[in-house]
Amino acid sequence: MVSTDSATVYLEPDRNLGMELVRATEAAAIRAVPFIGRGDKLAADGAAVDAMRKFLGTVEFDGVVVIGEGEKDKAPMLFNGEHVGNGRGPSCDIAVDPIDGTSLTAAGRQNALSMIAVADRGSMLDASTVYYMNKIVAGAEGIGVIDIRKPIGENIRALAAAKGKPVEEITVAVLDRPRHAQLIDDIRAAGAGTRMLLDGDVAGGINAARYGTRIDMCAGIGGSPEGVVTACAIKALGGFIQTMLHPIDDDQRQRGLDAGLKFDHVYEADELVTSDNTYFVATGVTDGGLVAGVRRMGPVIRTESIVLRSRSGTIRRVIADHLAEKWLD
Repeated sequence: MVSTDSATVYLEPDRNLGMELVRATEAAAIRAVPFIGRGDKLAADGAAVDAMRKFLGTVEFDGVVVIGEGEKDKAPMLFNGEHVGNGRGPSCDIAVDPIDGTSLTAAGRQNALSMIAVADRGSMLDASTVYYMNKIVAGAEGIGVIDIRKPIGENIRALAAAKGKPVEEITVAVLDRPRHAQLIDDIRAAGAGTRMLLDGDVAGGINAARYGTRIDMCAGIGGSPEGVVTACAIKALGGFIQTMLHPIDDDQRQRGLDAGLKFDHVYEADELVTSDNTYFVATGVTDGGLVAGVRRMGPVIRTESIVLRSRSGTIRRVIADHLAEKWLD
């Protein structure tokens, strides 16, 4: 075999932290199962948080939670600044969402995920003081073609040309929120279609960047934590992401300024996460377009997960069967 610089992953393989992290997302997803469709999103999130925290404690790394969930929704949380892992191994930033889509879980709807993103220490943007950001995500065809500052119709036409397909065949994923009424009208006026997301724009962004999906672009205002998590995945997929912080009031803007964040500024992938060694791990809680949800099959619980790593450019799907008696009361 001829040795080339591009073959360094093969010639110098290293440990894939993602294959350890997936146990934590599996645990969180499984423990949320009794709460699916029961109407109590805080109970579901609490069970998932407890399980994720326990399993993260077994992972050989020194992780610091840069982005945890909880403050925005007053939910149980893995708090910002919390140390996770066994303290040995690489020093990492970690973003967690034990359930992305707690309302979806509580209602028994699709596309709820348990997810973790990890990168080298000090490389993740800490946008915790500003809860929301405007985002636009696409596959590699969007690089140098899309600009979040341009009208959505212009971006749709540019992406369609880059992908070599009619505008009428472009589908844009958008969170179904009143704030997006004009965005949705503009997408449809441009001739493209929409895929409305009840919750969870991380999966929408990842599917926009993956080959072979029915989503070409994901756009609109969603959570800042989800934006950084999505960037970790996009770097593994070689896709495109741009974001701009979207404070909801002057107080939030001031807190963001005090934290060193930039407004009216386009955050590219390398600003959201400066590391080139990122991981994204997700396990389905309920069925969705990215992964299947947890399924009880007699004595067995089946989970499906996806593990992305930027350094190696790998996308792994992990299907695991767990004895139910070991997990659920």
